[in-house]
Amino acid sequence: MAATRPLWFDDLTVGRAWSGATRTVTEADVDQFAELTGDRFPLHTDDEYARRSPFGTRIAHGLLGLSLAHGLMWARTGELDESVIAFLGLKEWQFLAPIHLGHTIRADYQVVEQRPSTTKPDRGVVEFAVDVVNQDGATVQRGLKTMLIARRGQPTTGLETS
Repeated sequence: MAATRPLWFDDLTVGRAWSGATRTVTEADVDQFAELTGDRFPLHTDDEYARRSPFGTRIAHGLLGLSLAHGLMWARTGELDESVIAFLGLKEWQFLAPIHLGHTIRADYQVVEQRPSTTKPDRGVVEFAVDVVNQDGATVQRGLKTMLIARRGQPTTGLETS
């Protein structure tokens, strides 16, 4: 479902918050992530090994949760599809609790900092506080994501990122 109105740097005031879409993490997700990344650590891929772990079962890779959270921030809204220029980085990302197979997660996010570019007036930097929350309301991951976002009326195609 597309957003009724695209959002730009100028619309993203400090304090504005959203909850993203939800996604249930499946065994297939974990297996495909292991195959894609080459991270076949047995806690994620081997039922018997995982049964003997402190978790008692297989869990999702932490980076799979982070990757899904990135997509869930924007999924189904399209609000920033026209304005995001680049993902600039992560700060203070924490893995607080495991994501179990079958858990449903969402990304709650809030604008915590916004500053215009000092070198290019057609864009600005926006920092989002992100909480990855499971179906029980527990925060399983948390951190800060920084995005480069175009100002209203500025095309994002062909823009340099610096």
